[in-house]
Amino acid sequence: MSAMTRAESSTEPPAVPKRRSEFVKRKPVGRWLPYALLAPAVLFELLIHVIPMVFGIWVSFFKLTKVFIANWSNAPFLGLGNYQMAIDFNGAIGQSLLQSFLVTCAFTVLVVGFSWSFGMAGAVALQRKFFGRGFLRTLFLIPYALPTYAAIITWKFMFQKDTGAINFFLYDVLNLPGEKPFWLIGDNSFVALVVVAIWKMWPFAFLMLMAGLQSVPQDVYEASAVDGAKPFRQWRSITLPMMRPVNLVLLLVMFLWTFNDFNTPFVLFGSAQPPQGDLISFHIYNASFLTWNFGSGSAMSVLLLLFLLLVSGVYLLIMNRRSKRA
Repeated sequence: MSAMTRAESSTEPPAVPKRRSEFVKRKPVGRWLPYALLAPAVLFELLIHVIPMVFGIWVSFFKLTKVFIANWSNAPFLGLGNYQMAIDFNGAIGQSLLQSFLVTCAFTVLVVGFSWSFGMAGAVALQRKFFGRGFLRTLFLIPYALPTYAAIITWKFMFQKDTGAINFFLYDVLNLPGEKPFWLIGDNSFVALVVVAIWKMWPFAFLMLMAGLQSVPQDVYEASAVDGAKPFRQWRSITLPMMRPVNLVLLLVMFLWTFNDFNTPFVLFGSAQPPQGDLISFHIYNASFLTWNFGSGSAMSVLLLLFLLLVSGVYLLIMNRRSKRA
Protein backbone atom coordinates (compact mmCIF):
# COMPACT_ATOMS: atom_id res chain seq x y z
CA MET A 1 0.00 0.00 0.00
CA SER A 2 1.36 3.38 -1.00
CA ALA A 3 2.06 6.21 1.42
CA MET A 4 -0.74 8.38 -0.09
CA THR A 5 -3.27 5.59 0.37
CA ARG A 6 -2.23 5.16 3.99
CA ALA A 7 -2.56 8.91 4.58
CA GLU A 8 -6.04 9.03 3.08
CA SER A 9 -7.17 6.07 5.16
CA SER A 10 -5.80 7.67 8.31
CA THR A 11 -7.88 10.85 7.77
CA GLU A 12 -11.20 8.96 7.56
CA PRO A 13 -13.48 9.56 10.60
CA PRO A 14 -13.90 6.61 12.92
CA ALA A 15 -17.08 4.61 12.56
CA VAL A 16 -19.83 5.63 15.00
CA PRO A 17 -21.29 2.63 16.82
CA LYS A 18 -24.95 2.13 16.27
CA ARG A 19 -27.35 2.64 19.16
CA ARG A 20 -29.01 -0.40 20.61
CA SER A 21 -32.43 0.98 19.70
CA GLU A 22 -31.52 0.80 16.02
CA PHE A 23 -31.08 -2.95 16.24
CA VAL A 24 -34.39 -3.50 18.02
CA LYS A 25 -37.24 -3.92 15.61
CA ARG A 26 -40.28 -1.87 16.58
CA LYS A 27 -43.47 -3.82 16.63
CA PRO A 28 -46.38 -2.18 14.86
CA VAL A 29 -49.08 -0.82 17.14
CA GLY A 30 -52.17 -2.96 16.95
CA ARG A 31 -55.46 -1.53 15.84
CA TRP A 32 -57.03 -2.55 19.15
CA LEU A 33 -54.78 -0.36 21.31
CA PRO A 34 -56.66 2.99 20.85
CA TYR A 35 -59.97 1.27 21.57
CA ALA A 36 -58.51 -0.43 24.63
CA LEU A 37 -57.30 2.90 25.98
CA LEU A 38 -60.70 4.50 25.41
CA ALA A 39 -62.69 1.59 26.79
CA PRO A 40 -62.48 2.57 30.51
CA ALA A 41 -63.62 6.13 29.83
CA VAL A 42 -66.48 4.95 27.62
CA LEU A 43 -67.51 2.36 30.21
CA PHE A 44 -67.63 4.87 33.05
CA GLU A 45 -69.47 7.36 30.85
CA LEU A 46 -72.11 4.73 30.13
CA LEU A 47 -72.46 3.74 33.77
CA ILE A 48 -72.51 7.25 35.22
CA HIS A 49 -74.35 9.30 32.58
CA VAL A 50 -75.87 7.44 29.66
CA ILE A 51 -77.57 4.52 31.43
CA PRO A 52 -79.13 6.64 34.23
CA MET A 53 -80.31 9.16 31.64
CA VAL A 54 -81.93 6.46 29.51
CA PHE A 55 -83.50 4.91 32.61
CA GLY A 56 -84.86 8.32 33.66
CA ILE A 57 -86.42 8.85 30.23
CA TRP A 58 -87.99 5.37 30.45
CA VAL A 59 -89.41 6.07 33.92
CA SER A 60 -91.02 9.30 32.68
CA PHE A 61 -93.52 7.26 30.64
CA PHE A 62 -94.81 5.33 33.69
CA LYS A 63 -96.89 6.13 36.74
CA LEU A 64 -94.10 5.24 39.13
CA THR A 65 -95.39 6.46 42.50
CA LYS A 66 -94.93 5.21 46.06
CA VAL A 67 -97.70 2.66 45.43
CA PHE A 68 -95.54 0.83 42.87
CA ILE A 69 -92.10 1.60 44.27
CA ALA A 70 -91.78 -1.89 45.81
CA ASN A 71 -92.70 -3.52 42.50
CA TRP A 72 -91.76 -0.84 39.99
CA SER A 73 -91.93 -3.19 37.00
CA ASN A 74 -95.74 -3.28 37.37
CA ALA A 75 -96.16 0.50 37.23
CA PRO A 76 -98.90 1.53 34.75
CA PHE A 77 -97.79 2.93 31.42
CA LEU A 78 -98.94 6.56 30.96
CA GLY A 79 -97.21 7.48 27.73
CA LEU A 80 -97.02 11.26 27.64
CA GLY A 81 -99.31 11.65 30.64
CA ASN A 82 -96.57 12.86 32.97
CA TYR A 83 -95.44 15.41 30.40
CA GLN A 84 -99.00 16.68 29.94
CA MET A 85 -99.37 17.20 33.69
CA ALA A 86 -96.03 19.01 33.85
CA ILE A 87 -96.90 21.50 31.10
CA ASP A 88 -100.56 21.91 32.14
CA PHE A 89 -100.23 25.35 33.70
CA ASN A 90 -103.85 25.30 34.83
CA GLY A 91 -103.15 22.38 37.18
CA ALA A 92 -101.29 22.45 40.48
CA ILE A 93 -98.23 20.56 39.18
CA GLY A 94 -97.88 22.74 36.09
CA GLN A 95 -98.34 26.00 38.01
CA SER A 96 -95.70 25.10 40.59
CA LEU A 97 -93.29 24.01 37.85
CA LEU A 98 -93.86 27.26 35.93
CA GLN A 99 -93.28 29.29 39.11
CA SER A 100 -90.05 27.43 39.74
CA PHE A 101 -88.96 27.91 36.12
CA LEU A 102 -89.50 31.68 36.29
CA VAL A 103 -87.63 31.93 39.59
CA THR A 104 -84.75 29.94 38.08
CA CYS A 105 -84.62 32.21 35.00
CA ALA A 106 -84.43 35.34 37.14
CA PHE A 107 -81.86 33.69 39.39
CA THR A 108 -79.71 32.64 36.42
CA VAL A 109 -79.77 36.06 34.74
CA LEU A 110 -78.73 37.85 37.93
CA VAL A 111 -76.05 35.38 38.97
CA VAL A 112 -74.46 35.03 35.52
CA GLY A 113 -74.64 38.78 34.84
CA PHE A 114 -73.12 39.90 38.14
CA SER A 115 -70.58 37.07 38.26
CA TRP A 116 -69.30 37.89 34.78
CA SER A 117 -69.20 41.63 35.55
CA PHE A 118 -67.28 41.15 38.80
CA GLY A 119 -64.96 38.63 37.17
CA MET A 120 -64.22 40.93 34.23
CA ALA A 121 -63.63 43.93 36.50
CA GLY A 122 -61.26 41.95 38.70
CA ALA A 123 -59.37 40.44 35.75
CA VAL A 124 -58.88 43.82 34.06
CA ALA A 125 -57.86 45.50 37.33
CA LEU A 126 -55.22 42.83 38.05
CA GLN A 127 -53.90 42.59 34.50
CA ARG A 128 -51.05 45.04 35.05
CA LYS A 129 -48.27 44.42 37.56
CA PHE A 130 -48.32 46.26 40.88
CA PHE A 131 -47.39 45.57 44.45
CA GLY A 132 -49.76 43.09 46.08
CA ARG A 133 -51.26 41.73 42.86
CA GLY A 134 -50.45 38.13 43.78
CA PHE A 135 -52.10 38.51 47.17
CA LEU A 136 -55.29 39.94 45.62
CA ARG A 137 -55.43 37.13 43.06
CA THR A 138 -55.20 34.56 45.83
CA LEU A 139 -57.79 36.41 47.92
CA PHE A 140 -60.28 36.57 45.05
CA LEU A 141 -59.99 32.82 44.43
CA ILE A 142 -60.75 31.77 48.03
CA PRO A 143 -64.54 31.35 47.44
CA TYR A 144 -63.81 29.06 44.49
CA ALA A 145 -61.35 26.99 46.52
CA LEU A 146 -63.56 26.50 49.58
CA PRO A 147 -65.73 23.36 49.81
CA THR A 148 -69.23 24.20 48.61
CA TYR A 149 -71.15 22.76 51.54
CA ALA A 150 -68.91 24.35 54.17
CA ALA A 151 -69.14 27.76 52.50
CA ILE A 152 -72.93 27.68 52.13
CA ILE A 153 -73.41 26.51 55.72
CA THR A 154 -71.31 29.49 56.84
CA TRP A 155 -73.54 31.80 54.84
CA LYS A 156 -76.58 30.14 56.41
CA PHE A 157 -75.34 31.06 59.87
CA MET A 158 -74.54 34.57 58.69
CA PHE A 159 -78.12 35.04 57.44
CA GLN A 160 -79.73 34.15 60.80
CA LYS A 161 -82.04 36.87 62.11
CA ASP A 162 -80.78 37.44 65.66
CA THR A 163 -77.33 35.85 65.71
CA GLY A 164 -76.23 36.30 62.08
CA ALA A 165 -73.34 38.50 61.03
CA ILE A 166 -75.37 40.18 58.25
CA ASN A 167 -78.00 41.67 60.55
CA PHE A 168 -75.35 42.47 63.17
CA PHE A 169 -73.38 44.51 60.67
CA LEU A 170 -76.40 46.24 59.15
CA TYR A 171 -78.40 47.00 62.29
CA ASP A 172 -75.89 46.96 65.15
CA VAL A 173 -72.86 48.46 63.44
CA LEU A 174 -74.42 50.69 60.78
CA ASN A 175 -77.54 51.33 62.91
CA LEU A 176 -80.02 50.99 60.05
CA PRO A 177 -83.62 51.79 61.04
CA GLY A 178 -86.28 49.10 61.24
CA GLU A 179 -86.48 45.55 62.51
CA LYS A 180 -83.98 42.87 61.65
CA PRO A 181 -85.37 40.86 58.70
CA PHE A 182 -85.54 37.15 58.08
CA TRP A 183 -83.19 36.36 55.21
CA LEU A 184 -84.02 32.68 54.67
CA ILE A 185 -87.81 32.94 54.40
CA GLY A 186 -90.18 35.14 52.40
CA ASP A 187 -89.09 37.57 49.71
CA ASN A 188 -85.63 38.03 51.21
CA SER A 189 -84.81 34.37 50.54
CA PHE A 190 -84.34 35.11 46.84
CA VAL A 191 -81.87 37.90 47.67
CA ALA A 192 -79.92 35.59 49.99
CA LEU A 193 -79.87 32.86 47.35
CA VAL A 194 -78.55 35.22 44.66
CA VAL A 195 -75.88 36.69 46.95
CA VAL A 196 -74.51 33.28 47.91
CA ALA A 197 -74.53 32.05 44.30
CA ILE A 198 -72.71 35.15 43.05
CA TRP A 199 -70.12 34.88 45.82
CA LYS A 200 -69.54 31.26 44.83
CA MET A 201 -69.55 31.75 41.04
CA TRP A 202 -67.70 34.98 40.31
CA PRO A 203 -64.18 33.67 41.19
CA PHE A 204 -64.55 31.09 38.41
CA ALA A 205 -65.35 33.86 35.92
CA PHE A 206 -62.43 35.87 37.29
CA LEU A 207 -60.05 32.93 36.84
CA MET A 208 -61.13 32.19 33.27
CA LEU A 209 -61.08 35.82 32.18
CA MET A 210 -57.74 36.48 33.83
CA ALA A 211 -56.26 33.51 31.98
CA GLY A 212 -57.79 34.72 28.71
CA LEU A 213 -56.36 38.22 29.14
CA GLN A 214 -52.85 36.78 29.20
CA SER A 215 -53.18 36.04 25.49
CA VAL A 216 -53.99 39.67 24.60
CA PRO A 217 -50.73 41.36 23.48
CA GLN A 218 -49.76 44.46 25.43
CA ASP A 219 -48.49 46.13 22.24
CA VAL A 220 -52.08 46.66 21.14
CA TYR A 221 -52.91 48.56 24.34
CA GLU A 222 -49.75 50.64 24.07
CA ALA A 223 -50.48 51.54 20.45
CA SER A 224 -54.05 52.52 21.30
CA ALA A 225 -52.84 54.61 24.24
CA VAL A 226 -50.52 56.50 21.88
CA ASP A 227 -53.54 57.19 19.67
CA GLY A 228 -55.37 58.62 22.67
CA ALA A 229 -57.66 55.74 23.59
CA LYS A 230 -58.92 55.84 27.18
CA PRO A 231 -59.16 52.70 29.39
CA PHE A 232 -62.88 52.20 28.73
CA ARG A 233 -62.38 52.55 24.98
CA GLN A 234 -59.52 50.04 25.15
CA TRP A 235 -61.73 47.61 27.04
CA ARG A 236 -64.62 48.01 24.60
CA SER A 237 -62.58 47.99 21.36
CA ILE A 238 -59.70 45.66 22.25
CA THR A 239 -60.42 43.51 25.28
CA LEU A 240 -63.98 42.45 24.49
CA PRO A 241 -63.37 41.52 20.81
CA MET A 242 -60.20 39.57 21.60
CA MET A 243 -61.86 37.82 24.55
CA ARG A 244 -64.84 36.72 22.47
CA PRO A 245 -63.88 33.00 22.29
CA VAL A 246 -63.36 32.87 26.06
CA ASN A 247 -66.64 34.66 26.78
CA LEU A 248 -68.48 32.38 24.37
CA VAL A 249 -67.59 29.28 26.37
CA LEU A 250 -67.60 30.95 29.78
CA LEU A 251 -71.13 32.33 29.56
CA LEU A 252 -72.51 29.01 28.34
CA VAL A 253 -70.83 27.05 31.14
CA MET A 254 -71.96 29.54 33.78
CA PHE A 255 -75.51 29.41 32.44
CA LEU A 256 -75.64 25.62 32.59
CA TRP A 257 -74.11 25.45 36.06
CA THR A 258 -76.37 28.16 37.48
CA PHE A 259 -79.59 26.90 35.93
CA ASN A 260 -78.87 23.43 37.33
CA ASP A 261 -77.74 24.65 40.74
CA PHE A 262 -78.96 22.28 43.44
CA ASN A 263 -76.43 22.54 46.26
CA THR A 264 -77.02 26.21 47.06
CA PRO A 265 -80.79 26.08 47.77
CA PHE A 266 -80.57 22.62 49.34
CA VAL A 267 -77.96 23.59 51.92
CA LEU A 268 -79.31 27.11 52.43
CA PHE A 269 -83.00 26.27 52.91
CA GLY A 270 -83.17 22.55 53.59
CA SER A 271 -85.99 20.42 52.21
CA ALA A 272 -88.65 23.10 52.89
CA GLN A 273 -87.52 25.84 50.56
CA PRO A 274 -89.62 29.04 50.23
CA PRO A 275 -91.38 29.67 46.89
CA GLN A 276 -89.01 32.59 46.20
CA GLY A 277 -86.04 30.23 46.37
CA ASP A 278 -87.57 27.23 44.62
CA LEU A 279 -85.05 26.57 41.86
CA ILE A 280 -86.11 24.06 39.26
CA SER A 281 -83.49 21.41 40.08
CA PHE A 282 -84.55 21.50 43.72
CA HIS A 283 -88.20 21.48 42.63
CA ILE A 284 -87.64 18.31 40.61
CA TYR A 285 -85.88 16.72 43.58
CA ASN A 286 -88.84 17.45 45.85
CA ALA A 287 -91.29 16.21 43.22
CA SER A 288 -89.39 12.94 42.99
CA PHE A 289 -88.15 12.13 46.48
CA LEU A 290 -90.59 13.92 48.79
CA THR A 291 -93.86 13.12 47.05
CA TRP A 292 -92.48 9.80 45.71
CA ASN A 293 -93.73 10.53 42.21
CA PHE A 294 -90.72 9.44 40.20
CA GLY A 295 -92.61 9.38 36.92
CA SER A 296 -93.56 13.05 37.18
CA GLY A 297 -90.09 14.01 38.40
CA SER A 298 -88.45 12.17 35.51
CA ALA A 299 -90.71 13.94 33.02
CA MET A 300 -89.69 17.30 34.52
CA SER A 301 -86.03 16.30 34.25
CA VAL A 302 -86.43 15.41 30.57
CA LEU A 303 -88.17 18.72 29.90
CA LEU A 304 -85.33 20.54 31.65
CA LEU A 305 -82.78 18.64 29.56
CA LEU A 306 -84.58 19.54 26.33
CA PHE A 307 -84.78 23.19 27.37
CA LEU A 308 -81.07 23.39 28.16
CA LEU A 309 -80.16 21.66 24.89
CA LEU A 310 -82.38 24.06 22.95
CA VAL A 311 -80.95 27.16 24.61
CA SER A 312 -77.36 25.94 24.22
CA GLY A 313 -77.89 25.07 20.54
CA VAL A 314 -79.51 28.42 19.72
CA TYR A 315 -76.82 30.29 21.65
CA LEU A 316 -73.97 28.54 19.84
CA LEU A 317 -75.68 28.97 16.47
CA ILE A 318 -76.13 32.71 16.95
CA MET A 319 -72.59 33.22 18.25
CA ASN A 320 -71.05 31.25 15.38
CA ARG A 321 -72.98 33.27 12.80
CA ARG A 322 -71.83 36.52 14.39
CA SER A 323 -68.22 35.36 14.47
CA LYS A 324 -68.36 34.45 10.77
CA ARG A 325 -69.78 37.87 9.89
CA ALA A 326 -67.05 39.56 11.88
